[in-house]
Amino acid sequence: MTHISTEPTRRALHAVAELVLAGPQHRSSGHIRLTVTPTGFRTFAGPDVRVDGTDLVTAGQRVPIDGRTCAELAAAAGVRAGDPDGLYHDGSGASADQVLSLDTAAAEWLERCWAAGADALTRLDPQQEPILWPEHFDVGIESAGVGYGVSPGDKFFDEPYAYVNPGEPRTGEFWNVPFGAARRMRDLDGGRADAVLSFFVEGRRRAGA
Repeated sequence: MTHISTEPTRRALHAVAELVLAGPQHRSSGHIRLTVTPTGFRTFAGPDVRVDGTDLVTAGQRVPIDGRTCAELAAAAGVRAGDPDGLYHDGSGASADQVLSLDTAAAEWLERCWAAGADALTRLDPQQEPILWPEHFDVGIESAGVGYGVSPGDKFFDEPYAYVNPGEPRTGEFWNVPFGAARRMRDLDGGRADAVLSFFVEGRRRAGA
């Protein structure tokens, strides 16, 4: 699969997730968790706001994200833009008045990766609900002391990747990053959920969980 450059789009979606969804949700309900959908993500609790493709969807209206600021999007949703009030210090780094730029193909790829990750995580441990966390923007779970998830990209890889974090250092070829194991989503059968699940299962076996 051809590499798709996602960084500007990832940063824009991260800003919206943090400042327009998670922050207002936390102020309203005390929750910061977000939920992955087949074509984006949404708030876990009220207010009901979601990202679908390249649009913000709220109160029966669709607002294109590209070319707008989080302040404008929040106003359309009837909420106040802002992060979850000092709960963490390593988020998107975006400001509410920053103009956002989205590429449709990049947004679709990121959203496919989150959806595939959520699907694989649900099958890995049906007792848990995958959470999209606004801090690092990864969808993940912890099962038997091991973390599993899909990140949209960061300092380890500048593109979406699946990861297994055993909590304690492991050695061997499988464990290829400081926190455990990571594989680019495009290398997992083009980001298909079955291949992601196979990676998670292998990670669980090697972690002895």
